[in-house]
Amino acid sequence: MFSLTRRLLFLLPPEVAHDFSMATLDGAQKLGLMRLAANPVKAPVQLLGLTFQNRVGLAAGLDKNADHIGGLAQLGFGFLEVGTVTPKPQPGNDRPRLFRIPERQALINRMGFNNKGVDHLVEQLATKPRPSIPIGINIGKNRNTSNEEALGDYLHCLEALYEAADYITVNLSSPNTPGLRALQEGQALQNLVAGLMQKRTAMAEKLGRCVPLLVKIAPDIDPTPLTELADTLLEAGVDGIIATNTTLDRQGVAGCKHAEEVGGLSGQPLTEKSTDIVRKLRAHIGDNCVLIAAGGIASAKDALDKVNAGADLVQIYTGLIYRGPSVVSESALALANMPCESGHSSSK
Repeated sequence: MFSLTRRLLFLLPPEVAHDFSMATLDGAQKLGLMRLAANPVKAPVQLLGLTFQNRVGLAAGLDKNADHIGGLAQLGFGFLEVGTVTPKPQPGNDRPRLFRIPERQALINRMGFNNKGVDHLVEQLATKPRPSIPIGINIGKNRNTSNEEALGDYLHCLEALYEAADYITVNLSSPNTPGLRALQEGQALQNLVAGLMQKRTAMAEKLGRCVPLLVKIAPDIDPTPLTELADTLLEAGVDGIIATNTTLDRQGVAGCKHAEEVGGLSGQPLTEKSTDIVRKLRAHIGDNCVLIAAGGIASAKDALDKVNAGADLVQIYTGLIYRGPSVVSESALALANMPCESGHSSSK
């Protein structure tokens, strides 16, 4: 059934297909049709002080503004991550900015943090019925904010979203905001995470609730900078790492139409690269940090490979586009009895 749906959707430009799919999902959810079709895998795990319905989540980027959380939650995910959201609304890069590479089950995007701004997202989460699964929020800086002033943008989002979020992810790794990845390095990273952790501590004392703080990293990092990055995050007390964002590498799509488009590559060609980052991180950090794997998960085997490499949880986005909701349930079932790597986790 989904293969036919996908063929029809792929006749449309990618962003049009996305908007149509989300509108259809919203309509089905309002009519109660999603409840009839939903058969979520219930294999709870406890991590970050939260209970995840299962270990398969939705990666950030599909629902940037938390406009569709009701329908998405009924696709069987154990948790959702919305965003990336920035302090002010911004349109992102010019269209076209999203490209399919079907023969590799891949996408290239240069969206550029298009979103309606943090105030809209706060309102959505305050007024829409809240799903019974954790909702993480991925935060970024506005395009016209310099790296020197980036901390201010992240602090603004952290404070605005603190009460609404189950966890917050700091996005330092999108390749589509000029210079953003430089914030993953050296003193810039130290200053940023120190400022965020200080604000988190103050918010926790004020509100009596400590919201977990995670950082999402790029896959295009050599071994030495990767260990330095991990050490900085651990020393700062960050609760988790999401590995990885999209890649600039085009080796896996060489010769394909759209392969040379500017932007981040996701999907199957990213699978091995992201899994290698997960494996190296876990070997370096031990069980001292929660590790969420994203990148190229399009089957239960892919999800298992990520967990065997050291991930506690996994996230899917591009795999959902090519495989449909079945990839969520299949992956969740495969992971149902796998032990978590982090020392902060337990299965129920």
